[in-house]
Amino acid sequence: MKNILTLFLICCSFISNAQRTMFEVNNDYVAPNLPVISTTSISSIGNTSAISGGNITDDGGSYIISRGVVWSTSTLPTIALSTKTINGAGAGNFTSSITGLSQSTTYYVRAYATNSTGTSYGTQISFTTTEPIYTVTTSTGRIWMDRNLGATRVATSLIDAQGYGDLYQWGRGKDGHQLRASSTTGNIATSDIAGNALFITTPGNTVYSDWRTPQNDNLWQGVNGINNPCPAGFRIPTQAEWEAEIQTWSSRTAMGAFASPLKLPSAGFRQYNGALNNDGAWADYWTSTVSQTQVFIMNFNSGAAATTNAFPRVWGFSCRCIKN
Repeated sequence: MKNILTLFLICCSFISNAQRTMFEVNNDYVAPNLPVISTTSISSIGNTSAISGGNITDDGGSYIISRGVVWSTSTLPTIALSTKTINGAGAGNFTSSITGLSQSTTYYVRAYATNSTGTSYGTQISFTTTEPIYTVTTSTGRIWMDRNLGATRVATSLIDAQGYGDLYQWGRGKDGHQLRASSTTGNIATSDIAGNALFITTPGNTVYSDWRTPQNDNLWQGVNGINNPCPAGFRIPTQAEWEAEIQTWSSRTAMGAFASPLKLPSAGFRQYNGALNNDGAWADYWTSTVSQTQVFIMNFNSGAAATTNAFPRVWGFSCRCIKN
């Protein structure tokens, strides 16, 4: 009987020690966390591609099984819903080539890293792909882009919608407001960056009408000018440069404008209240030349000669860029 009791106590001690050991092991166990990752700045932005990447500074206690960048035209892209790269495994820096993009389009990019716990993302970065640069040299000896900003091709006629392009408010950058279908707002901007993709309207049309208050005459001045919407090395032409071109046309008419090497279409305009008007009938092109509270434009229509005159800055007009 004594031996049986001794054996029972030994067994109880073994079980107790085993339970204590299991508790100690479980108490020391730390579940892995999500990785810590940052998104690399965008570089080498082209018409259809760009370069980014990421840096995984903490694997969360679990091996990184997949990493790369994810992108979309919508904000906060994810690996489940958006296009992505797969750039190996493990922590540290990596580089990602973003390809298959559309020209003149804004994309949102985040680096991602996946371990056994799940996927984490770096800070979102946005960028806009460039437009292809095709040029034409006119008889003035100046080099111009062969199409309006935002146009998908050289205009094939005065009323070729694919040759119309976008309609910019004077001095604004390529922020989305220039798209013909952009929504409107009556909230006037108070800085050079409007901070939205909306066409800013005014309740009435006066010589002071502007999307920005106070007005800034330094916008769009040269290739390094604030908010210059043109590709690198190009800028908005001056009033004098437009006048020089008009002098070389076969006539100061809409037909003369289209017959010129610039193939200028009648792209219409957008009024101070945001309304689109006169596609195929009127043409209005911005200059960089300020005229007191207004800015000079070059315009023509089917019944009036091509000329330059001053106009309020809030209107939406076409842009044709000239090489510096």
